[in-house]
Amino acid sequence: MTFPSLGLSPALLAALSQLGHSSPTPIQQGAIPPALAGQDVLGSAQTGSGKTLAFALPLLQRLQASTSRVRPAQALVMVPTRELATQVGEVIQSLAQHLPQRVKVSVFFGGVSINPQMMGLRGGTDVVVATPGRLLDLVAHNALKLDQVKLLVLDEADRMLDLGFAEELAQVLALLPPQRQNLFFSATFSPVVQALANTLLHNAVRVEVDASQQQPVEIVQRAIRVDTPRRTQLLRHLIKQNRWERTLVFVATKFAAEIVADKLRKGGLTAEPFHGELSQGKRSQVLTDFKAERLQVVVATDVAARGLDIVGLPVVVNYDLPRSTQDYTHRIGRTGRAGEPGLALSFVCAESSAHWRLIQKRNQLQVTLESVPGFEAQEIAPPESSAPDAPGNGGIKGKRPSKKDKLRAAAGSGK
Repeated sequence: MTFPSLGLSPALLAALSQLGHSSPTPIQQGAIPPALAGQDVLGSAQTGSGKTLAFALPLLQRLQASTSRVRPAQALVMVPTRELATQVGEVIQSLAQHLPQRVKVSVFFGGVSINPQMMGLRGGTDVVVATPGRLLDLVAHNALKLDQVKLLVLDEADRMLDLGFAEELAQVLALLPPQRQNLFFSATFSPVVQALANTLLHNAVRVEVDASQQQPVEIVQRAIRVDTPRRTQLLRHLIKQNRWERTLVFVATKFAAEIVADKLRKGGLTAEPFHGELSQGKRSQVLTDFKAERLQVVVATDVAARGLDIVGLPVVVNYDLPRSTQDYTHRIGRTGRAGEPGLALSFVCAESSAHWRLIQKRNQLQVTLESVPGFEAQEIAPPESSAPDAPGNGGIKGKRPSKKDKLRAAAGSGK
């Protein structure tokens, strides 16, 4: 299938050609035609599947057909993180700049001053890409109105709910006109996500793309047994031995990100932490330096697991295994992008061995545990147990309810 066969305008086809997009991905093939026809769409596909173009192209075609000159916001794209907001905004802007009719795209997120963002809304805007909290801030300051929105996109809806945006999302939806088109994209569909889709969408076309339908990704997956106290030494050894120019390392907490980055710097590597408590200026600078290869290592929490598109990133390391088995796929998806080969390496300690087995089972993997000479593991794994809360299961998400899970359950029961 080709882009012309999807019903896109000549202007958008020219823009795609100039940007080097030759053929649509499965999610684009399934989602674009019904979206162009004005239908609601429920799209499910994993990271790196091309979801952004799947909603950006219909969005821009709808705006090109509009005759409005007063520039009320007509399209709203809601995303869970600052980095994803920036990335989505860049994609839409890159397409829009090749179109004959000017489209103003505004990107908003917290962590930076709201005043420049309010100034940028003078004269109106056509497309808003925003995180929920900052979007509501702008509405509260009377800098933005949402009563003319004709197209709503929810991107990475599962991640948005995982981060606790359910209340803010409900507030935003209440500000939108009831008659609108909705495009809803999510990598996974938990009961909470499905419930939101059921209330939001009307006669939606469901488009599901499983891993077998996606474009092949060349990611070599490896796992190394190592004792917990020796992980940083092993990481430094592997980076230097293999001469990895850039390595993205995932850890469980912001505290771990700071500590591991500091230890790597003391070991002679250029490294920086990356987590949600950093200022937006610092986060942006870290990513800029990393992409420009001025940094060898970024040590990040799962805030970097989605929305980051770093061209040619050779290695991702799970220093701590992800709490959610689904996040394993999102983490390793930061490498092996755009047809480039990648390596995903996981450190497996004795206490996390049961969780590693679950990650393999849920993701249908068979990865042999290796040992690195000089770093052979001495710790003994706890005995296996089928009990969900047995020691050594790593606090598996979905098995033991978190505080958020308990609050949602209480809200659903009316307590």
